[in-house]
Amino acid sequence: MKPATFDYLAPRTLPEALAALGEGAQVLAGGQSLLLEMHLKRLDPALVVDVNHVPGLDHLDVADGRVEVGALVRHKVFESPEAVPGPLGGLFARAVVNIAHPPIRTRGTMVGSLAWAHPASEWCALAMALDAEIDLAAAHGTRTIAARDYFLGPFRTARRPDELITVIRFPLLSPDTGVGFLEHRRTGFSFAQVAVGAAITIREGVVTEARIGLANCADRPIRAEAAEQSLIGAEIACPGGPRVPADHPFTRAGRTAADQDAAPVPEPHADVEYRRHVIAVLVARTLREAAIR
Repeated sequence: MKPATFDYLAPRTLPEALAALGEGAQVLAGGQSLLLEMHLKRLDPALVVDVNHVPGLDHLDVADGRVEVGALVRHKVFESPEAVPGPLGGLFARAVVNIAHPPIRTRGTMVGSLAWAHPASEWCALAMALDAEIDLAAAHGTRTIAARDYFLGPFRTARRPDELITVIRFPLLSPDTGVGFLEHRRTGFSFAQVAVGAAITIREGVVTEARIGLANCADRPIRAEAAEQSLIGAEIACPGGPRVPADHPFTRAGRTAADQDAAPVPEPHADVEYRRHVIAVLVARTLREAAIR
Protein backbone atom coordinates (compact mmCIF):
# COMPACT_ATOMS: atom_id res chain seq x y z
CA MET A 1 0.00 0.00 0.00
CA LYS A 2 1.00 3.62 -0.38
CA PRO A 3 0.09 6.42 2.04
CA ALA A 4 -2.39 9.12 1.19
CA THR A 5 -1.07 12.48 0.05
CA PHE A 6 0.48 14.60 2.81
CA ASP A 7 2.53 17.76 3.17
CA TYR A 8 6.14 17.48 4.30
CA LEU A 9 8.20 19.98 6.28
CA ALA A 10 11.87 19.64 7.27
CA PRO A 11 12.47 22.52 9.70
CA ARG A 12 16.02 23.65 10.52
CA THR A 13 15.28 25.14 13.94
CA LEU A 14 13.30 24.02 16.96
CA PRO A 15 10.97 27.07 16.92
CA GLU A 16 10.14 26.36 13.28
CA ALA A 17 9.33 22.73 14.11
CA LEU A 18 7.16 23.66 17.09
CA ALA A 19 5.25 26.27 15.08
CA ALA A 20 4.24 23.58 12.58
CA LEU A 21 2.85 21.12 15.13
CA GLY A 22 -0.83 20.81 15.89
CA GLU A 23 -3.90 18.77 14.96
CA GLY A 24 -3.24 16.71 11.84
CA ALA A 25 0.56 16.85 12.12
CA GLN A 26 2.88 13.94 12.88
CA VAL A 27 6.54 14.11 13.91
CA LEU A 28 9.10 12.11 11.93
CA ALA A 29 12.33 11.16 13.73
CA GLY A 30 13.12 7.51 13.03
CA GLY A 31 9.78 6.86 11.37
CA GLN A 32 9.89 3.13 12.04
CA SER A 33 6.32 3.07 13.37
CA LEU A 34 4.89 6.17 11.71
CA LEU A 35 5.69 5.20 8.13
CA LEU A 36 4.30 1.69 8.53
CA GLU A 37 1.03 3.04 9.92
CA MET A 38 0.82 5.51 7.05
CA HIS A 39 1.46 2.79 4.44
CA LEU A 40 -1.26 0.65 6.03
CA LYS A 41 -3.53 3.72 6.03
CA ARG A 42 -4.13 3.48 9.74
CA LEU A 43 -2.76 7.02 10.02
CA ASP A 44 -3.48 9.80 7.57
CA PRO A 45 -1.62 12.94 8.69
CA ALA A 46 -2.06 16.16 6.79
CA LEU A 47 1.51 17.18 7.61
CA VAL A 48 4.69 15.26 8.47
CA VAL A 49 7.26 17.34 10.36
CA ASP A 50 10.72 15.83 9.89
CA VAL A 51 12.87 16.93 12.87
CA ASN A 52 16.06 15.18 11.74
CA HIS A 53 17.66 18.47 10.70
CA VAL A 54 16.91 20.33 13.95
CA PRO A 55 20.20 20.90 15.79
CA GLY A 56 20.58 19.96 19.44
CA LEU A 57 18.09 17.09 19.53
CA ASP A 58 20.73 14.36 19.24
CA HIS A 59 22.46 14.99 22.57
CA LEU A 60 23.13 12.34 25.21
CA ASP A 61 24.37 14.08 28.35
CA VAL A 62 25.05 13.13 31.96
CA ALA A 63 24.72 15.78 34.65
CA ASP A 64 23.58 16.01 38.28
CA GLY A 65 23.12 12.26 38.61
CA ARG A 66 20.87 11.98 35.58
CA VAL A 67 21.20 11.10 31.91
CA GLU A 68 19.38 13.17 29.32
CA VAL A 69 18.40 11.48 26.07
CA GLY A 70 17.55 13.83 23.20
CA ALA A 71 14.82 13.23 20.65
CA LEU A 72 17.21 12.08 17.89
CA VAL A 73 19.36 9.63 19.88
CA ARG A 74 19.01 6.31 18.05
CA HIS A 75 18.36 2.94 19.67
CA LYS A 76 21.71 1.66 18.41
CA VAL A 77 23.66 4.04 20.66
CA PHE A 78 22.56 2.07 23.72
CA GLU A 79 23.87 -1.25 22.44
CA SER A 80 27.16 -0.25 24.10
CA PRO A 81 26.93 -0.42 27.92
CA GLU A 82 29.45 2.43 28.04
CA ALA A 83 26.99 4.83 26.38
CA VAL A 84 25.51 5.55 29.82
CA PRO A 85 27.54 5.31 33.05
CA GLY A 86 27.12 2.53 35.59
CA PRO A 87 24.40 -0.10 35.84
CA LEU A 88 21.93 2.03 33.88
CA GLY A 89 24.08 1.59 30.77
CA GLY A 90 24.04 -2.15 31.31
CA LEU A 91 20.26 -2.17 31.67
CA PHE A 92 19.79 -0.13 28.50
CA ALA A 93 22.15 -2.46 26.62
CA ARG A 94 20.22 -5.54 27.73
CA ALA A 95 16.89 -3.99 26.76
CA VAL A 96 17.78 -2.48 23.39
CA VAL A 97 18.83 -5.72 21.68
CA ASN A 98 15.22 -6.87 22.02
CA ILE A 99 14.02 -4.03 19.81
CA ALA A 100 13.29 -5.32 16.29
CA HIS A 101 16.54 -5.83 14.32
CA PRO A 102 19.69 -3.79 13.48
CA PRO A 103 18.29 -1.62 10.64
CA ILE A 104 15.39 -0.55 12.86
CA ARG A 105 17.72 0.19 15.78
CA THR A 106 19.91 2.29 13.49
CA ARG A 107 17.04 4.66 12.64
CA GLY A 108 14.53 4.38 15.47
CA THR A 109 14.77 6.50 18.62
CA MET A 110 14.07 6.06 22.31
CA VAL A 111 12.01 9.25 22.33
CA GLY A 112 10.00 7.98 19.37
CA SER A 113 9.13 4.85 21.35
CA LEU A 114 7.75 6.96 24.19
CA ALA A 115 5.88 9.19 21.77
CA TRP A 116 4.30 6.12 20.13
CA ALA A 117 3.55 4.45 23.50
CA HIS A 118 3.10 0.87 22.33
CA PRO A 119 2.16 -1.25 25.38
CA ALA A 120 4.95 -3.71 24.46
CA SER A 121 7.68 -1.06 24.23
CA GLU A 122 10.84 -1.89 26.14
CA TRP A 123 11.78 1.77 26.63
CA CYS A 124 8.34 2.64 27.96
CA ALA A 125 8.57 -0.09 30.60
CA LEU A 126 11.98 1.16 31.71
CA ALA A 127 10.73 4.74 31.82
CA MET A 128 8.06 3.60 34.26
CA ALA A 129 10.40 1.50 36.37
CA LEU A 130 13.03 4.22 36.67
CA ASP A 131 10.77 7.23 37.27
CA ALA A 132 11.84 8.94 34.06
CA GLU A 133 10.89 12.53 33.34
CA ILE A 134 9.75 13.71 29.92
CA ASP A 135 10.31 17.24 28.63
CA LEU A 136 7.63 18.50 26.24
CA ALA A 137 8.07 21.64 24.17
CA ALA A 138 5.46 23.68 22.32
CA ALA A 139 5.46 27.06 20.67
CA HIS A 140 3.85 28.58 23.77
CA GLY A 141 6.24 27.04 26.32
CA THR A 142 7.63 23.85 27.86
CA ARG A 143 6.66 21.45 30.61
CA THR A 144 8.01 18.35 32.30
CA ILE A 145 5.85 15.33 33.09
CA ALA A 146 6.66 12.17 35.04
CA ALA A 147 6.43 8.87 33.18
CA ARG A 148 3.81 7.65 35.65
CA ASP A 149 1.50 10.48 34.49
CA TYR A 150 2.41 10.31 30.83
CA PHE A 151 1.02 6.95 29.65
CA LEU A 152 -2.78 6.91 29.39
CA GLY A 153 -3.48 3.74 27.40
CA PRO A 154 -2.55 1.93 24.19
CA PHE A 155 -0.87 4.55 21.97
CA ARG A 156 -2.35 7.30 24.17
CA THR A 157 -0.25 9.73 26.16
CA ALA A 158 -0.45 13.11 27.87
CA ARG A 159 1.47 14.69 24.98
CA ARG A 160 -0.62 17.26 23.15
CA PRO A 161 -0.69 17.48 19.32
CA ASP A 162 1.30 20.73 19.40
CA GLU A 163 4.05 19.30 21.64
CA LEU A 164 7.37 17.66 20.83
CA ILE A 165 9.27 15.43 23.26
CA THR A 166 12.72 16.99 23.36
CA VAL A 167 14.33 15.05 26.23
CA ILE A 168 13.81 11.96 28.39
CA ARG A 169 15.64 12.15 31.71
CA PHE A 170 16.60 9.04 33.73
CA PRO A 171 18.24 8.95 37.18
CA LEU A 172 21.53 7.10 37.20
CA LEU A 173 21.60 3.90 39.25
CA SER A 174 23.95 3.45 42.20
CA PRO A 175 27.06 1.31 41.52
CA ASP A 176 25.80 -1.49 43.79
CA THR A 177 22.57 -1.93 41.81
CA GLY A 178 22.06 -5.09 39.77
CA VAL A 179 20.01 -4.98 36.58
CA GLY A 180 18.19 -7.48 34.40
CA PHE A 181 15.94 -7.50 31.35
CA LEU A 182 14.10 -10.42 29.79
CA GLU A 183 11.21 -10.80 27.41
CA HIS A 184 9.07 -13.57 25.94
CA ARG A 185 7.78 -13.45 22.37
CA ARG A 186 6.53 -15.88 19.75
CA THR A 187 9.23 -15.18 17.15
CA GLY A 188 12.50 -13.31 17.02
CA PHE A 189 10.88 -10.23 15.47
CA SER A 190 7.48 -10.31 17.19
CA PHE A 191 6.43 -7.76 19.77
CA ALA A 192 7.02 -8.96 23.31
CA GLN A 193 4.14 -10.88 24.83
CA VAL A 194 5.73 -9.97 28.16
CA ALA A 195 8.87 -7.95 28.90
CA VAL A 196 10.38 -7.25 32.31
CA GLY A 197 13.10 -4.82 33.34
CA ALA A 198 14.44 -4.82 36.89
CA ALA A 199 16.97 -2.97 39.02
CA ILE A 200 17.57 -4.11 42.60
CA THR A 201 20.00 -3.20 45.33
CA ILE A 202 21.03 -5.89 47.83
CA ARG A 203 23.12 -4.92 50.85
CA GLU A 204 24.38 -7.57 53.27
CA GLY A 205 22.02 -10.08 51.72
CA VAL A 206 18.91 -7.91 52.10
CA VAL A 207 16.98 -6.11 49.36
CA THR A 208 16.99 -2.37 50.08
CA GLU A 209 15.54 -1.10 46.80
CA ALA A 210 13.68 -2.66 43.88
CA ARG A 211 12.36 -1.31 40.59
CA ILE A 212 10.37 -3.49 38.19
CA GLY A 213 8.88 -2.35 34.88
CA LEU A 214 6.45 -4.46 32.85
CA ALA A 215 5.68 -4.21 29.13
CA ASN A 216 2.56 -5.68 27.49
CA CYS A 217 1.17 -6.70 30.86
CA ALA A 218 -1.65 -4.14 30.80
CA ASP A 219 -3.04 -1.54 28.39
CA ARG A 220 0.05 0.58 29.07
CA PRO A 221 3.54 0.08 30.52
CA ILE A 222 3.37 -0.31 34.28
CA ARG A 223 5.57 -0.39 37.34
CA ALA A 224 5.10 -3.48 39.50
CA GLU A 225 4.86 -1.61 42.79
CA ALA A 226 3.25 -4.39 44.81
CA ALA A 227 5.97 -6.81 43.71
CA GLU A 228 8.63 -4.25 44.57
CA GLN A 229 7.25 -3.75 48.06
CA SER A 230 7.16 -7.51 48.64
CA LEU A 231 10.94 -7.57 48.12
CA ILE A 232 12.00 -4.75 50.41
CA GLY A 233 13.70 -6.24 53.47
CA ALA A 234 13.72 -9.76 52.03
CA GLU A 235 16.81 -11.86 52.65
CA ILE A 236 18.18 -13.08 49.34
CA ALA A 237 20.19 -16.17 48.57
CA CYS A 238 20.74 -16.01 44.83
CA PRO A 239 19.58 -19.20 43.07
CA GLY A 240 22.43 -21.08 41.43
CA GLY A 241 20.54 -22.53 38.46
CA PRO A 242 18.20 -20.99 35.89
CA ARG A 243 15.10 -21.99 37.86
CA VAL A 244 14.07 -19.95 40.90
CA PRO A 245 12.79 -22.11 43.82
CA ALA A 246 9.06 -21.95 44.52
CA ASP A 247 9.57 -20.48 48.00
CA HIS A 248 12.15 -17.85 46.96
CA PRO A 249 11.31 -14.12 47.43
CA PHE A 250 11.82 -13.62 43.69
CA THR A 251 9.17 -16.25 42.94
CA ARG A 252 6.76 -14.64 45.38
CA ALA A 253 7.42 -11.25 43.80
CA GLY A 254 6.69 -12.74 40.38
CA ARG A 255 3.34 -14.06 41.54
CA THR A 256 2.53 -10.70 43.14
CA ALA A 257 3.37 -8.89 39.91
CA ALA A 258 1.17 -11.28 37.91
CA ASP A 259 -1.79 -11.22 40.31
CA GLN A 260 -1.77 -7.68 41.69
CA ASP A 261 0.22 -5.37 39.40
CA ALA A 262 -0.53 -6.72 35.93
CA ALA A 263 -3.82 -6.51 34.07
CA PRO A 264 -3.20 -8.65 30.96
CA VAL A 265 -5.77 -9.06 28.22
CA PRO A 266 -6.18 -12.16 26.05
CA GLU A 267 -4.36 -12.30 22.73
CA PRO A 268 -4.80 -14.71 19.80
CA HIS A 269 -1.84 -16.82 20.96
CA ALA A 270 -2.07 -16.30 24.73
CA ASP A 271 -5.05 -16.26 27.08
CA VAL A 272 -5.00 -14.35 30.37
CA GLU A 273 -4.08 -17.37 32.49
CA TYR A 274 -1.08 -18.15 30.29
CA ARG A 275 0.06 -14.53 30.28
CA ARG A 276 -0.12 -14.29 34.07
CA HIS A 277 2.00 -17.44 34.29
CA VAL A 278 4.58 -15.93 31.92
CA ILE A 279 4.65 -12.69 33.92
CA ALA A 280 5.28 -14.55 37.18
CA VAL A 281 8.08 -16.65 35.72
CA LEU A 282 9.73 -13.80 33.83
CA VAL A 283 9.71 -11.43 36.80
CA ALA A 284 11.37 -14.07 38.99
CA ARG A 285 14.01 -14.84 36.37
CA THR A 286 14.71 -11.16 35.68
CA LEU A 287 15.18 -10.51 39.39
CA ARG A 288 17.55 -13.45 39.56
CA GLU A 289 19.54 -12.03 36.66
CA ALA A 290 19.70 -8.64 38.39
CA ALA A 291 20.85 -10.21 41.65
CA ILE A 292 23.63 -12.12 39.93
CA ARG A 293 24.82 -8.91 38.34
